[in-house]
Amino acid sequence: MTALLEHQGQALIRLARLSIKNKFSEDDKCADEDLSLRLDEPIFQEKHGVFVTLTSGGQLRGCIGNLSSISTVLEGVKRNAFNAAFADYRFKPLRPAELAQITIDVSVLSDPCRLQFTDADDLIAKLRPGIDGVILRHGNASATFLPQVWEQLPNREEFLGHLCHKAGLPPTAWRSGNVEIETYQVQHFSEKKTSAM
Repeated sequence: MTALLEHQGQALIRLARLSIKNKFSEDDKCADEDLSLRLDEPIFQEKHGVFVTLTSGGQLRGCIGNLSSISTVLEGVKRNAFNAAFADYRFKPLRPAELAQITIDVSVLSDPCRLQFTDADDLIAKLRPGIDGVILRHGNASATFLPQVWEQLPNREEFLGHLCHKAGLPPTAWRSGNVEIETYQVQHFSEKKTSAM
């Protein structure tokens, strides 16, 4: 995965905010010619998984993404920003008055790789807190946590228990030996409020 520079990550955040802002001004779409020029680089046409996370007052307000490389980084940021604001089933759609209060994070993912492990203890030993995003699958159930979630759940057992819960499984399901684990890494960019539109 090509490394994005900080100014490129901030351009993606501006794109995410613009994608949300346009929902509130559909008859007069917002334009940003300077941003269009900044996004006219080959790196933004690469295909990677992308997550967009919205927070308000330090609390999650929406998070939507795709794990696989189904679209370009630009397309993924636009689509997932819109969906994080208006289609995350855990939250009511964002209201215009909230737009100035939210902070936007963008995560660009490496391709997930299956983690080989022999048992629960080996799985625990191989996970890298703060580095690995984790995908857990068991039958038809699945869930993922971005690497940033380690900040709230630094204990490996607790992290996996919450991930199982997110997938609709018992919190100890990861110990069963019947789960499939994949890991990935992210390039993570947080919005600098001075750059928000």
